[in-house]
Amino acid sequence: MVDRISLGIEIVLVLLTLSGLAYLLIALWGARDFAHFWQRRRKSGVGSFAPDVSILKPVKGSDERMYAGFVSHCTQQYAGRVEILFGVSGLSDPAVVEVERLRAEFPDCDIRLVECPERLGTSGKVSNLVQMLRTARYEHVLINDSDIFVGPHYLERVMASFADATVGMVTAPYVGRALSAQGDATGRLTIWSRVEALGISTDFMPGVLTARKLEGGIRFGLGSTLATTKTVLAKAGGLEALVESLADDYEMGLRIAAAGYRVELSDEVVETAVPPYSLRGCWEHQMRWARSTRDSRKWGYVGLGITYAVPWAVMVCAASGFALWSFALLSLVLLARVAVALSVGVGILHDGQVLRDLWLLPLRDCFALVVWAWSFAGDTVVWRGERFRLRDGRLERV
Repeated sequence: MVDRISLGIEIVLVLLTLSGLAYLLIALWGARDFAHFWQRRRKSGVGSFAPDVSILKPVKGSDERMYAGFVSHCTQQYAGRVEILFGVSGLSDPAVVEVERLRAEFPDCDIRLVECPERLGTSGKVSNLVQMLRTARYEHVLINDSDIFVGPHYLERVMASFADATVGMVTAPYVGRALSAQGDATGRLTIWSRVEALGISTDFMPGVLTARKLEGGIRFGLGSTLATTKTVLAKAGGLEALVESLADDYEMGLRIAAAGYRVELSDEVVETAVPPYSLRGCWEHQMRWARSTRDSRKWGYVGLGITYAVPWAVMVCAASGFALWSFALLSLVLLARVAVALSVGVGILHDGQVLRDLWLLPLRDCFALVVWAWSFAGDTVVWRGERFRLRDGRLERV
């Protein structure tokens, strides 16, 4: 009986490993398809459509990395008119000082500070966005997080996609820049900030490209960039429908796709900051992401467990008594895993951190599998120091 149970466990683990290996091969296929799509688009010309645009940035608190992101939005090489709206819940917020500093440094930029005193729902971020949108001058709007750093052609490349009338939203891939306690990328970095940054480039973004390939496009947004129009937003139910949502970026894209528009993933890569996480901080952040994803894509999230081929392959080695064939399988899985990391992280996202931290891939994948499994054990998340309970995509205070 014990031998049969052991054999059964070994067979299950082998099947999980092979499923994970199949996923990695599909991820490579998705990455290749995405790269070829944009190569063709660039050769044929994506057009020079440059509509006037309102950039909405809800902010809370301040740090030097955030200010660098602000500056990057003020140095765009863009033909259309641009206004940048910063939304704060109150004028006592430390971010106000940084916005005033930005206005003084870039007097020719149309920069406005919008006070958003109303709390329309659990999500303070979306509450601010609703109030900011009311004051936006232009039909096209672009929302991104406060710490997003962009290149000089960001608006040009993102907004050009709206030359196609079927496009209702453009979102953008991103990399995470691991920061030290001094707020830069050159000081001593914590292992967990490096693990999280590595996961964005080598796990999360390959998953996005896989979904794009298998589903014939994407039907969600990424908080790094949510470009759309007021008309499309209204047809999708408006921002007011998202004030209780944790994954508001995902929901916005889903609703826009449901309204009959196409969501396009740009090839313009932006950058977000990854703070110097401790193990606890990394765990809480990953758990918030995991449970919000589980709540948004229930069955898809269940299937996510098979994608962690490396830890499954390690377990096969242990279950088989470290048989020679199990090490051959582990080697094959590691080869595929590294190929995905390099093709997406380096080839598409141009993230040099991937080469530096490639040796952390097994730790990252084992950690991610534990997070995935534990995410089913509850429905609470920690967000900006507050605890919430998730109920069908909506936040409730605990």
